[in-house]
Amino acid sequence: MRAFSELSEQEILALAISLEEEDHRVYSEYAHGLAENYPASAKVFTEMAEEETEHRRRLIDVYRERFGEHIPLIRRQDIRGFVKHEPIWMVRPLGLDKVRQQAEAREYETRRFYQRAQVRATDAGIRQLLGDLAAAEVRHEGLARQLGEEHLTADARAAESEVQRCMFVLQIVQPGLAGLMDGSVSTLAPLFAAAFATQSTWQTFLVGLAASVGAGISMGFAEALSDDGSLTGRGHPLLRGTVTGAMTAIGGIGHTLPYLINDFRLATTLAIVIVLIELWVIAWIRSRYMDTKFLRAAFEIVVGGLIVFAAGILIGNA
Repeated sequence: MRAFSELSEQEILALAISLEEEDHRVYSEYAHGLAENYPASAKVFTEMAEEETEHRRRLIDVYRERFGEHIPLIRRQDIRGFVKHEPIWMVRPLGLDKVRQQAEAREYETRRFYQRAQVRATDAGIRQLLGDLAAAEVRHEGLARQLGEEHLTADARAAESEVQRCMFVLQIVQPGLAGLMDGSVSTLAPLFAAAFATQSTWQTFLVGLAASVGAGISMGFAEALSDDGSLTGRGHPLLRGTVTGAMTAIGGIGHTLPYLINDFRLATTLAIVIVLIELWVIAWIRSRYMDTKFLRAAFEIVVGGLIVFAAGILIGNA
């Protein structure tokens, strides 16, 4: 993958063309999926798809004038900093609130791309076009935000914080949840392996503490280095890395602290109870912010946790 800062003007235009083509197809799919239950909203998405086609035409005209007929294939997944969006077939049947959230995220991301690209462009015509397209994406954000208001209850509208909520999920919830899941699950094996191998609460505490801190540092660096957040709106890498690292450490330290108790049976029982609480919290967060049904989230998390837990016990008793 390449960094956005490494792209030439030609490559920036090629990427912009690719983004408009992708958004056109996505919004056409949204319109098709919503047509039966939300015809008015489907019409809005159809119009948005047609506008994306017009944006693509304008970009191609400028590209052809500057660089000729060949347009290199550059896609969002080839460039660091773009969010990986769920494939449309995975979110069927399309719900209006889900579509609104995805459309807002796409338009926000595309607008930031055009704003950054405008700064990089040196040609006056290209700068003007990129600025116009950024303004158009702002209008699309507003359309996506207002979609289906007649279909949503007052309680549902009040519960959503629109784009701010979307950005909160991107910048805080997602990295925090990734860290909490890694810290809570990955440290189970070394902690309980040490517990059953040594039968020593203090030695177990040291192993758990080392595993938690080490995992926190590793996950923090991995998240901070994944992208700079300039295109995606995922926030400053230092913030994301700090959130991920801290939640990873917390996830591991939670069930490590009971081993400060000298009684091995009591400490292990309490640690198991805390693990169950951690897994429940993870399932609740996934259900609350990631549009995953609670029972499904709980099943997935518990199964994964039990496998790692069993592995730790087997290793510790070997």
